Amino acid sequence: MERVELSGVLKGNRALKEQVEAASGVVLSDCYQCGKCSAGCPVAFAMDYTPRQVIRLLQLGLGEEALKSRTPWLCASCQACYTRCPREVNLPRLMEAVRQEARRRGLINDRKVDVFDQAFLKSLERYGRAHEMGLIIQYNLQTGQPFKDALMGPPLLLKGKISPFPAKIKNINEVKEIFDRVRQKGGGGH
Repeated sequence: MERVELSGVLKGNRALKEQVEAASGVVLSDCYQCGKCSAGCPVAFAMDYTPRQVIRLLQLGLGEEALKSRTPWLCASCQACYTRCPREVNLPRLMEAVRQEARRRGLINDRKVDVFDQAFLKSLERYGRAHEMGLIIQYNLQTGQPFKDALMGPPLLLKGKISPFPAKIKNINEVKEIFDRVRQKGGGGH
C-alpha cells in the first residue's frame, strides 16, 4: 500500500517540476547550487528558504514544500539573482511560476502580497497603467487597514504626486487583449 501512495506522490512531484519548468522556461537542472542568487538577494533576510533552496526543493521533488514557502511571495523580481547567475537561470520567472501554481492550489502564503498583486494587475488591465491612489485604497480596504497611510494622502495630493482620478492610456483595448490572451492560455490570477 505504501508503494502505491509513494509512487503517486513522486509522480505528482515530477509533474509539478515539469509544470513549473514549462511555465517559467527555466530548466531546474541548470542550477548547480552556487548560491550567488541567494547572496545577492535583497529580500533573502525575510525569506523562509533562500532562492537557491527553493530551486533545490524543486530539483529534489519537494515541490509541495516550495509551494508552501513564503519565498516566492516575497520575491521582488528585481533581477539581482538572474544578473549574478553564472548559468543564467531566470529565477524571477521561476518564482512567478511557483507563485501562480501556489495560487491555483489555494496555497497563498502571504495574503497581503497576493492582494497587492491582484489589485495592481486589475489597475493595469483597467487603465493601462497603475492608478496609485486607487491601488492604495483597494489594498488597504482588502487587507483590513482602511486608514493605513491616510495622513500621507493630502500632502501627496497637494504636491501632485498622486491623483484621485485615473489616467487611461490611448490604446487601452490593446492592453485588455493582452490580458485576455493570458487568461485563454490559463495564466493570470484575477
